[in-house]
Amino acid sequence: MHRLESSSGSDRRRGDIRRHTDAATVAGLDIPTRPDPAAPRTSVAQSGVTGRPTSSGPSRATRKPRRNWGTRSLGLVGLLGFLVIWEVLPRTGIVNPTFLPPASEAIADLFRNVGLTAFWQAVGDTMWQWLLGMLIACIAATVLGFLIGSSTFLRRFTNSTIEFMRPVPSVALIPLAVLLFGVEIESALLLIVYASFWQVLIQVLYGVADVDNVAMNTARSYGLGPLARLRYVIFPTALPYLMTGVRLASAVALILAITAQLIIGNPGLGAEIAKAQSGGSYVAMYALILATGLLGVLINLVMRMIERKVLSWHSSVRTEVAT
Repeated sequence: MHRLESSSGSDRRRGDIRRHTDAATVAGLDIPTRPDPAAPRTSVAQSGVTGRPTSSGPSRATRKPRRNWGTRSLGLVGLLGFLVIWEVLPRTGIVNPTFLPPASEAIADLFRNVGLTAFWQAVGDTMWQWLLGMLIACIAATVLGFLIGSSTFLRRFTNSTIEFMRPVPSVALIPLAVLLFGVEIESALLLIVYASFWQVLIQVLYGVADVDNVAMNTARSYGLGPLARLRYVIFPTALPYLMTGVRLASAVALILAITAQLIIGNPGLGAEIAKAQSGGSYVAMYALILATGLLGVLINLVMRMIERKVLSWHSSVRTEVAT
C-alpha cells in the first residue's frame, strides 16, 4: 500500500511537471534544461530580434569572419576606374580637352583651392544653407508626419494633396523664389526645404502606418495616454523610417543648395562653378565639381554614422555590424 501511494504520488508530481512544461511551451517560453539529450539545442524562443538562434547549452562566443579587404576596396577600384577613363578620354583626343580637361589637372587645381580662403568661404556658405534647410524641413516634416499619420481622418484628408504636390520638382519653383526673395538666402532655402520636406514626410507616414495594432491595443489596455503611446510605441517603430528619410533628404538638400547657387546666384560652390564656366576656366570648374562630390560623400558618411548610432538597438543595424 505504501508503495502504491508513493508511486501514485510520483505520478502526480510527474503530471504536474508535465502540465507546467506544457503551459510554459504554450506561453512561448523555453526550458533552459532539456531532459531529452536528442532535443534540438536551439529554440525559437531563444532567437532574438535579429533572428539569430542562440544556444541552450554552454555559452560559446562565436566571431563572424570580417569582410576581406577585396570586398571593401571594390568601391575604391570603381572610383579609380572612373578617374582613369576621365584621364584617357581627353588625352587620346576622343573628347575635346578644352571642354573636358584631364582628371589629373582638375585634381591638382582642387588641391590648390584647399589653400584659398575664398574656396572655404564658398564651402561654408553652401553648408550653412544646407544645414538651415535640413533643420527646417526635418522638424516640419517630422511634426506633421506624426500628426497626420496618427489620425485616419487626416491621412485620408491630406492624401490627395500630398500626392499632387510631392512630384512637383523644386527647380520649377525657382522663378517663384526669385520673385519672392531675389538672390537672398531665403530663395535657396525655399527650394531646399520643399525638396527635403517630402523625403522625410513620406517616410514618417510609412513608419507610423507600420505600428503594430496589437502593440497599440496593449498600450491602451495598460492605460497609456496618447503622448505615452507616441513615445513608447509609435516613435520607436517610426524612428528607422525617419532616419532613412533624413539620410535621403541630406543628399537632396545638397543638390538643391548647389542648384540654387548655380542658377539664382546665391553665394556658395554653385555660384563659383557658374563663374568659372562663364569665364572659360574649365579646369577650375571641374575642380569645384569634384569638391561638391566630395562634400556629398562626406555628408552621406556622417549621416550613416548618425543613423547607426541612433539605431544601434535595431535589428537591421546589428545585422549590418555583425556582417
